[in-house]
Amino acid sequence: MQKKLTVVVVEEDRDRAIGIVDALKEAEDCEVFVIGNASSLARKIAAHAPDIVLVDVDNPTRDMLEELTLASGPLDRPVAMFVSGAAGGLAQAAIEAGVSAYVVDGLRPERVKPVMDIAIARFAMVRQMRNELAETRRALEERKVIDRAKGLLMKAKGVDEDAAYALLRKTAMDQGRKVVDVAEALVTAAGLLG
Repeated sequence: MQKKLTVVVVEEDRDRAIGIVDALKEAEDCEVFVIGNASSLARKIAAHAPDIVLVDVDNPTRDMLEELTLASGPLDRPVAMFVSGAAGGLAQAAIEAGVSAYVVDGLRPERVKPVMDIAIARFAMVRQMRNELAETRRALEERKVIDRAKGLLMKAKGVDEDAAYALLRKTAMDQGRKVVDVAEALVTAAGLLG
């Protein structure tokens, strides 16, 4: 069974909020919380721990974007922002703040579900890319440590690169550790000794 989606809607106008909630309930089985006042937005959104945040605002401000960045943790959940008109450079600022979807021309109830689906899909794609980037960076850092350890072994033992790596690998296997852990220990010890 699929988990019920939790949605926070940031909307100051009561009638528009009701229209959005009705559209959401009609389109999907979800739990919806409405925040009618943007002050202390970070705290209010965090209290609900939503799966997605929908923000409908006429003219977003930089302060609101900062609050959203703190609140919604754009790295933690998708955010879709609906604005009435092109707000200068705020679209770029919103994307940089982590907003998954920035829709100009306001929020209309019939557009809520498709935009929400796109925001969730885009968020998942960006999260996957971030995870892959972090993994690649970690692998590069490990490779650097292993290369430094191989260099130390080549110099100290007078062996070639393949033999140095084989020694690292054998030591790791004998100790039940990862090659990178053995390499790190060697590099650290070498740093202390000399």
